[in-house]
Amino acid sequence: MRTATVYVPRDTTALACGAEAVARAIVAEAAARGFDVRVVRNGSRGLCWLEPLVEVATAQGRVGYGPVAAADVAGLFDAGFLHGAAHALALGAVEAIPYLASQQRLCFARNGVIDPLDLDDYAAHGGWKGLDAALALASADIVQAVLDSGLRGRGGAAFPAGIKWKTVLGTEAAQKYVVCNADEGDSGTFSDRMILEGDPFRLIEGMVIAGLATGATIGVVYLRSEYPLAFTLFREAITRARAAGWLGADIGGSGRAFDLDVRLGAGAYICGEETALLESLEGKRGQVRFKPPLPAIQGLFGQPTVINNVITFASVPDILVHGAAWYRDYGMGRSRGTLPIQLGGNIRRGGLVERAFGITLRELLYDYGGGSASGRPIRAVQVGGPLGAYLPEARFDTPLDYEAFAAIGAMLGHGGVVAFDDTVDMAGQARFAMEFCAIESCGKCTPCRIGSTRGVEVIDRIRASIDREKNIALLRSLSDTMLNGSLCALGGLTPYPVLSALDHFAEDFAARVARAVD
Repeated sequence: MRTATVYVPRDTTALACGAEAVARAIVAEAAARGFDVRVVRNGSRGLCWLEPLVEVATAQGRVGYGPVAAADVAGLFDAGFLHGAAHALALGAVEAIPYLASQQRLCFARNGVIDPLDLDDYAAHGGWKGLDAALALASADIVQAVLDSGLRGRGGAAFPAGIKWKTVLGTEAAQKYVVCNADEGDSGTFSDRMILEGDPFRLIEGMVIAGLATGATIGVVYLRSEYPLAFTLFREAITRARAAGWLGADIGGSGRAFDLDVRLGAGAYICGEETALLESLEGKRGQVRFKPPLPAIQGLFGQPTVINNVITFASVPDILVHGAAWYRDYGMGRSRGTLPIQLGGNIRRGGLVERAFGITLRELLYDYGGGSASGRPIRAVQVGGPLGAYLPEARFDTPLDYEAFAAIGAMLGHGGVVAFDDTVDMAGQARFAMEFCAIESCGKCTPCRIGSTRGVEVIDRIRASIDREKNIALLRSLSDTMLNGSLCALGGLTPYPVLSALDHFAEDFAARVARAVD
């Protein structure tokens, strides 16, 4: 009897949907029926509305079933799902599911395919090839490849990664660092977590390459405390990579050193800002630093430091394997490569979509997302987290491109897309933005600390029709002060959702009466 291989994701989303109970039920049912079944706990492919997505390896490829509940398992065995048989939950060949088949997966090519902690599985699917290529190059040549690829930071600021790396390489110091910002705190974002839980060696490989490129020998991943499973899995991945010689004093037998550790944050949104993150890593209160000096010159413990986010580092190995020109061929304008987009909010098919820059919001919301979960019209979309602008339906044909979004007063940020149907109160959303800033401010600068608190009060007066026009003018003036006077992006970007709500949904700032809803 052949051993049947069944994949059940051990991803936070899948676990929240009952994947652990499903895995236990499959093991128990197989034992009761005398079947030889190997259950692999893979990562998620990002089709969140189908979780838990159970896959079975067959001679024709992997066949999917989902969403599967523990109560469905006996019926799946009765139908013969171990051979890919038909069933009400059958999805056919996983790679052919339209949501997945039309994507351009580079960063997420292995997610959901491999066992995240199996080094042999990682290598069999192209792992370590980027690092092997980097070990054969001089540091300056690695940096040049990243520069030529057009890779920009995927954490939100979109600063060219190669320029950061070149600055660190050219700065003399006895010790240099590579820091990964995995403090993924934006609403509707989960791509960093998916890499950490589904393909952690990819991040390790990218960070080691960054170390080789810049002369850094120590790396640190700063992970948000709200990701306990990611922390556990990534820490184990580090241990296994070190035991296999991919971390430590002799990387891959090259005689070159780089080691890595992971540190947990304490739940402060401001620590997603790179200098506040450095303060936290140094054991201090997470407050924003004045710049200059830039972290690339004086970063962690005052030493030259590369700071990028998870997706930026995860993009690097493929650039080394396939070349800068190959990566640059994806995308449009100055936005090169692919962007993992996360669909959330009031959306029918929430999940992760990796596509080259240039895809429109309308394509994402309807071709992938399937429209709103409520069935009502999508009225607004917030892109880029809680500091991102609210975009009306008239902007849905805007291509995902850093410059195209900047031209309409918006930003891509970390790629989170949160949809709202026509029942949303946009004045309430604007108030939330100011309140969020007031709560999360580090308190170092007045425009952010005080301006956000006053902003909540002004919006409340507008909604109560107290000197409405006068207070709208005051809110715009206050937003201008925060935009231009704040020390960092928290206060500096909070006006984006506020002003976009005012500009595109002015009717919601009238007196608080119920809007007509069918």
